[in-house]
Parts: sequence; structure tokens; C-alpha cells
Amino acid sequence: MGVRGLAEILADAAGGVFPPPDGSVTVVAQPSPRDLGVLAFAAHAVVFVDEDPAWVEETLAAVPGDPLAAPLCPPFLTALAARTGLVVGAIDLLTCADRLPGEPPLPLTEVLDREHPRVVRALDYREDVRVFTADGGLLVLGRGLAGRWEAAIEVDPHTRGRGLGRALATAARHLLPEGAVLWAQQAPGNAPSVRAFQAAGYRPVGAEVLLSSDGA
Repeated sequence: MGVRGLAEILADAAGGVFPPPDGSVTVVAQPSPRDLGVLAFAAHAVVFVDEDPAWVEETLAAVPGDPLAAPLCPPFLTALAARTGLVVGAIDLLTCADRLPGEPPLPLTEVLDREHPRVVRALDYREDVRVFTADGGLLVLGRGLAGRWEAAIEVDPHTRGRGLGRALATAARHLLPEGAVLWAQQAPGNAPSVRAFQAAGYRPVGAEVLLSSDGA
């Protein structure tokens, strides 16, 4: 894969072009000091870290069990955290979807207060953050890992099971700039979230884990 960076790898994956499923691991530079972690595709992993690739290879080789699973296994992630002084976050399903034209399918109110707790938290991990509220839910949009557009949604407990999650995930696609791709992560065990995003047209790409100063 040469010297291609993480942004190019993500752009290819969004278009359905994945790294070769040959069981290998690609090590690329961090796109920013904040962005460090592992992407796992089918039989190929990408570790984005400003470390010697030889250290990554040697550490992975020492992980017992299936080598294909090693990049997302606790022994490697624990070693990576110790090496970088960071905390391992959750391992998520990574999905993406293309922009949709027209207006969102439900009324949204943008939160303009930059001191709003949800805005403040989002600004720790993304740029160009926009936060919208809906009746019973919340939508966060911003630029995260390698500058990609990312969406996150929250649905209030009393409004779950009514399709609001799918509507919010769909609405996010309408808020993108022309030609942009939208990314979203879901916890694999959160089946309602996984189903909502896939019903909204998000396609599975791989798995992802990020490391940060607080593990969020």
C-alpha cells in the first residue's frame, strides 16, 4: 500500500475498495496527534500510530491465537496503550453512507450555545461541530478522524422503538456538503443502533478502535 495515508485508505473503503485480504497489517502515520488507533478490514488491519512499524509487527507476532484477530485483541491494544500512554476506547463497527439531497426527514433545531455540554464534549474529538435536537433525540455532526465527516445520535429512553434513531441517522446524511461521505460507529452489542444505521443506508466497512487520553 506504499506511503498512502489513512485519509486515502478511508476514502477508498468508502468507495468499496479495500486493502488486500492477505492477512497483513499496514502501519501508517497518525493523521494528527489526537488520532491513533486500529482499523480492521476483512483479513487486513491498518494501525495508525507514530511508532516504528517493526515494533508493531513484533508485538503483533507475540499475540497468541489467530493472527487475523491480533490487531484488535487485548494483548496488542494493551501494549499499544502502554507504549503511547493512552487509553483504549471501545471497539466499534464502522459504517459509512453517502450524502442525500434535500431536507432532513424530521424537524431539527440547531444548538447554537457552544457551552452546551454535548457541544463541549463533541469539540474534544471533532472540528466543525454542529449539534441538533429533535423531539426525543439528538444529532451530532462534525469532522473527526483524518478529517472525515462523522455522525452520532442519541435517542431518549421514552422515545425508543419508534424509528427515531433511523430518522436521525438519515437526517445526518442530508446535512453534509455536496459530495461528502458520512461515517458513524456503533457498538456491536447495541443491536438497535446497528439496525437503525443500516436501515438508514449506512454500509458496514470494518471495525475500529481509537486510543485517547481518557479512553472516550
